[in-house]
Amino acid sequence: MRAFWLVCIFGLILAGAGQSFAAESRAVRDLRDGEVASFVRDWAGRDADRIAAHFTDDGNLMIPNSPTMAGRASIARTMKNVVTDPAWSLALHPLQVEVSRGGDLGYARGTYILTAVDPGSKKTATEKGRFVTIFRKGADGKWKVVQQISNPESATLSE
Repeated sequence: MRAFWLVCIFGLILAGAGQSFAAESRAVRDLRDGEVASFVRDWAGRDADRIAAHFTDDGNLMIPNSPTMAGRASIARTMKNVVTDPAWSLALHPLQVEVSRGGDLGYARGTYILTAVDPGSKKTATEKGRFVTIFRKGADGKWKVVQQISNPESATLSE
């Protein structure tokens, strides 16, 4: 009889773990296929307001060789200047998306390729690097960026 109850308890534990795993997988898919996909598209689209709309009011954007942009308004204002560069383009390539067990925090990490005119040399430069973006799910169920940070692997000048 004791073995029967142990099997029943073990079965319940496994069933609960399976449901938890399914919920986490669904949360990852929702974040990856929803907000992360939209975030990638909007960065490629060069629209500063759409880029900034992905951030929380107090979100931060940290990019190499620039001061931290703190808050959605600062991000929008700075990005409006950045995207005026006719050579500017950014391609984000997410490699991993994860969501916390609580389901309210998630992150994406990956690589990027940035092309822009170097202010010093006035030549077009291509930078390859890595990024991490941390998302928070709001009370409305929408994911927003609270922290975006990137660092370059290398930069090469083009002519």
